[in-house]
Amino acid sequence: MTTPVPFIDLAAQRERIREKLESSIASVIESGRYILGPEVKELEERLRDFGKAPHALACANGTDALVLPLMAWGLKPGDAVFVPSFTFASTAEVVPWLGATPVFIDVKPDTYCMDPESLSAAIEQVKADGKLNPRVVIAVDLFGQPANYPQISGIARKHGLKLIADSAQGFGCTLNGNHPIHWADVTTISFYPAKPLGGYGDGGALLCKDEELLKTIRCLATHGQSQTTYDYIRIGMNSRLDTIQAAVLLAKMDVFEDEIRTRNEAAARYADGFGDLVSPHHVIDGGVSVWAQYTIEVDNRDEFRKKLIDEGVPTAVYYPKPLHVQKPYTGFGRAPTGLHVTEAACERVVSLPMDGYLYGQRQDRVIAAVRKALGG
Repeated sequence: MTTPVPFIDLAAQRERIREKLESSIASVIESGRYILGPEVKELEERLRDFGKAPHALACANGTDALVLPLMAWGLKPGDAVFVPSFTFASTAEVVPWLGATPVFIDVKPDTYCMDPESLSAAIEQVKADGKLNPRVVIAVDLFGQPANYPQISGIARKHGLKLIADSAQGFGCTLNGNHPIHWADVTTISFYPAKPLGGYGDGGALLCKDEELLKTIRCLATHGQSQTTYDYIRIGMNSRLDTIQAAVLLAKMDVFEDEIRTRNEAAARYADGFGDLVSPHHVIDGGVSVWAQYTIEVDNRDEFRKKLIDEGVPTAVYYPKPLHVQKPYTGFGRAPTGLHVTEAACERVVSLPMDGYLYGQRQDRVIAAVRKALGG
């Protein structure tokens, strides 16, 4: 039986940083400071510096990272938040948590990131209808590449809206040398284990520019507590990153920049290997992707995936069904020009193995399987 190719080779990374990992984790266990230990503060400082942001805050997961700024901005019923439909559920689900309304936006067919024209049309329609108050745009760095922030931020500023860069999959990506926080009010990060910068459990963080916003978010993330213990000034929540996860992520940050480089090298080898038969999603001009996923479009996706499995090559589909057609979300707004690109992509996209350790025989097997499946 053919030995399967790992979809994400976390073991190779673990072996590379094993010594640092084990010593860091042991240090936390020995200290007994399992919640808000010094490693959490150190991680926040390194995330801030790496992402070129004035401020950073670590929290329990990437979903909390999205909802915390919305809470700090006082999002409420009657407010509209503009989100892509071609994304993971967390991007949209945090909006109705606060009683507000998500409005779904289409994506560009080449990058799969938010289409600025679709966004502009949706904002204009919501304003013309007069039933909702436009408040926030959440753009997504889907599959690891930056959205078109120069255009999206221009639209958001024109209408007086806040902008969140949902960089759950894309932390480390840049556009014209700038990180998304250059344009956004807040950038959110997920440390889910499969992410390019992933922990060994759940975790998240956010970057922001406004110190007062950071203070409010930090208060909200710790039950609404003031700087005095057991003195509560807001209705908050419990969203803290475990110290052990911070220690793991600090070890991973030592190799993160190098892994971004090797992910891009692996993406280039894929393009050389089967680019004559099928094209991956296009990285925006001037953009550097962290290649959280390497995604292509194929005809007869189920048949294609079966052929690859027969060769020991796993695949995944991100995402087989857009949010706007899923039961909990069907009643929410949509861009007036439709979400045709999103709907078409969901029928055809398939993602191949990708990580910072993809090379040699392992990648050669994937390339050969793709070519065989496509008749090349």
